[in-house]
Amino acid sequence: MLERTFGNDSYWQVMTEFSAADIRVRAQNELPKDFSAVGEMARPDSERSDYDVDEKNKPSDFLTSEFRQAAVLVPIIERSASTTVLLTQRSHELPTHAGQISFPGGKIEVYDQTPLDTAYRETEEEIGLDRQHVEFVGVLDKYRTGTGFLITPILGIVKPDFDLSLDHNEVAEVFEVPLSFLMTADNHELHQREIMGRHRTFYAMPYEDKYIWGATAGILRNLFERLYV
Repeated sequence: MLERTFGNDSYWQVMTEFSAADIRVRAQNELPKDFSAVGEMARPDSERSDYDVDEKNKPSDFLTSEFRQAAVLVPIIERSASTTVLLTQRSHELPTHAGQISFPGGKIEVYDQTPLDTAYRETEEEIGLDRQHVEFVGVLDKYRTGTGFLITPILGIVKPDFDLSLDHNEVAEVFEVPLSFLMTADNHELHQREIMGRHRTFYAMPYEDKYIWGATAGILRNLFERLYV
């Protein structure tokens, strides 16, 4: 039995380490919700990238290059048996990153007022998850990819009474992985492969027949470091 205090209100609640209730407390203490504060917090490591574990291969002009702004939703599903993370497998017909595991999301458009709007809009378009089911709980560190995107990851808790409708032009399937698996450091493996002529090192979190790696694994690692370390 744990006591949590929110402002002037206190309540008693039984919480397991990876429950949605526990995530709400951790996020309130550790993550910003004001988008103007993202990247401006007093943290020397408030921005992440594909090169966090592969510094030797970082291009010299990486941080000064022009990046396309994007946002993704990191959906935590509040199931009674086990809290899970919802992930998508991209369509095998896409011209880039075909078949890879990702979060729902995409490029920030001029009509999006905030990265939160982008994440909600793209999630609705890609998998049909209505924003009314999503509780926004915080923003993770921005993430730069080697393919030229600067991603704002939005952490949201999703009530399980939702229906999905996939855009199969973009998404082949959706699946869920237990949060406890993804937030266990022993499952954060360092893999290597040749990418664009370079021998690259990156995080990977293989789960059953799904190979979670690259930016998706890097964002999950950031979630682990922000909330569970």
